[in-house]
Amino acid sequence: MDKHEGRDAGTIRLDDPWYDALAVGWGEGEGEGTSPPGPASGGRPAPGASDIYLEVQRSAAFQEVRSRYRRFVVPATAGFFLWYVAYVVAATAAPGLMARPVAGAVNVAMLAGFAQFLSTFLLTWAYARHARLRRDRAALDLRWTVFEQERDQVRNRAREAGR
Repeated sequence: MDKHEGRDAGTIRLDDPWYDALAVGWGEGEGEGTSPPGPASGGRPAPGASDIYLEVQRSAAFQEVRSRYRRFVVPATAGFFLWYVAYVVAATAAPGLMARPVAGAVNVAMLAGFAQFLSTFLLTWAYARHARLRRDRAALDLRWTVFEQERDQVRNRAREAGR
């Protein structure tokens, strides 16, 4: 990819591999075949995609998904961070304890280090399980709600443009 210089240094080029053509321009009225929301019947401007997302963000269902996420992530992060700090502090403050042999050449430090890896995998598994059982269905329902509202907007605009 070429280096951008000059006035357009901050713009995204279409050949940028991080450019998501589907996400850019939603509700902005920029692009081929799209027009900004015109007045709906009654003289009010038709709601745009950004209005739909703001409505979903304010909804009780979205707030519930976010609170379920926070109820898992905050304690899990705090617990894992404390466990990691305890390991580092023990390794630096109690080298005699960490050097104590457990079985052959395996000492407490090796077991604690292995437990760090194991706890990482267990936490990843627990997060995926929590997401699957507690959040994914509700998030998918929200996604479908947004999709249906956007589809209805497009249909209404097409009907109004055909008049």
